[in-house]
Amino acid sequence: MKYGFDNEKYLKIQSEHIRERIAEFGNKLYLELGGKLFDDHHASRVLPGFQPDSKLRMLQNLSDSAEIVIVISASDIEKNKMRSDLGITYDVDVLRLRNEFMKRGFLVSSVVITHYNGQSSASAFHNRLEHLGIKAYYHYLIDGYPHNVALIDSDEGFGKNEYVETTRPLVIVTAPGPGSGKMAVCLSQLYNEQKRGINAGYAKFETFPVWSLPLKHPVNMAYEAATADLNDVNMIDPFHLDAYGKIAINYNRDIEIFPVLNALFEGIYGKCPYKSPTDMGVNMVGFCISDDEVCCKAAKDEIIRRYFTALNIMAEGGCNENEVNKISMLLNQAKITVEDRKPVVAARERKERSGVDCAAIELADGTIITAETSALLGPSAALILNATKHLAGIEHDLKLIPQYMIEPIQKTKVDYLRGNNPRLHTDEVLIALSVLSPENENCRKALEVLPQFVGCQVHSTVMLSEVDRKIFNKLGVGLTCDPVRKAK
Repeated sequence: MKYGFDNEKYLKIQSEHIRERIAEFGNKLYLELGGKLFDDHHASRVLPGFQPDSKLRMLQNLSDSAEIVIVISASDIEKNKMRSDLGITYDVDVLRLRNEFMKRGFLVSSVVITHYNGQSSASAFHNRLEHLGIKAYYHYLIDGYPHNVALIDSDEGFGKNEYVETTRPLVIVTAPGPGSGKMAVCLSQLYNEQKRGINAGYAKFETFPVWSLPLKHPVNMAYEAATADLNDVNMIDPFHLDAYGKIAINYNRDIEIFPVLNALFEGIYGKCPYKSPTDMGVNMVGFCISDDEVCCKAAKDEIIRRYFTALNIMAEGGCNENEVNKISMLLNQAKITVEDRKPVVAARERKERSGVDCAAIELADGTIITAETSALLGPSAALILNATKHLAGIEHDLKLIPQYMIEPIQKTKVDYLRGNNPRLHTDEVLIALSVLSPENENCRKALEVLPQFVGCQVHSTVMLSEVDRKIFNKLGVGLTCDPVRKAK
């Protein structure tokens, strides 16, 4: 697999840059963390070599001087808002995030419940946190936020919020998802720190868009595709251009809110410490790209992947036509089509020849392996068997799982579990290989090459089951599917 990103350089220079920013503000910095601190698979897809936990590993270099505050909106608790990638509610994710951070040696000092207006479910969650021994604070709704600056910068605005006690120079403010109120918590803390005679600063840590790359660089366009549901738009930062005469890239929401932030900072400090929204950021990822061509290709693949994902959502009944249209426009701007994704062409060609649903995988060395639906196996399960045999040097015609073993599994699925699909899914194939591996050398070899699937690309001519999608995700495979429902 070709890498285009120097991860070790990133770990070094990013942590150094954050240290410099802490020092600029008298050794107290509130760092708003956008995106995911770990499991950042979007970054690892568009920047091959970037590890999904790179940001967390980088911040571990600062862990002795850092603490984490987790933010959750009372309205999200009330609505039982879900993390679609994990299938859990935001309040459950707060506890999950806390445990994950603590396992990695971070101090998680507290949880802040924002947008609080007496919601009973938020109060119950507050009580639950306290029973678990976790410090919890309320931050309240402020009329006219964020534009009513006079009220916000007053004792009836930020001053009404509970003061979050922190003890370390770097306070990382994170949340389960967007819209939780991270920035408001940071600004509220600045106001209340200032009232207590403590000088503190604010910075924003978001990976995308990459401010130091061109506006229409594929990596930045891939970010637009990833946030098409939010209708984010990358823009040249006009404040940065005006202040420094240099082009920097930001996105519409940060640019639109900057005049308001400028006024809020003036109310807190007497003057704004930043001349542009780009100035607020600390992201150094653009300086760690080691092979621009590799990253461009990966980013274009990601735009195509996002397009298929949006089409699949629409095929399932989602009302996301605007999202589909926006990503389609990005495909045109990047001068690519879905056929630029090699597994798409290979899977569709095999389906045309066979007349059944098919799948294809592009391995790290560029080899294309295909598979088709049979009476015993679905296309994704057959593909995993074909690919593992190729990688392990096993003859293609050799049957790794004998039919006499598959048939009882099918009988259980249909007769005892009342299933409609007798064909084996990917997880069932892998379990069968595991059962056979102690006595079968070829099955053991097939399992041993599974780590080589990381970074490979798969396309299916039919939408896969949730089970198959999760297996490919766990294998580190980039998956796309034609927006075609599986026939019953």
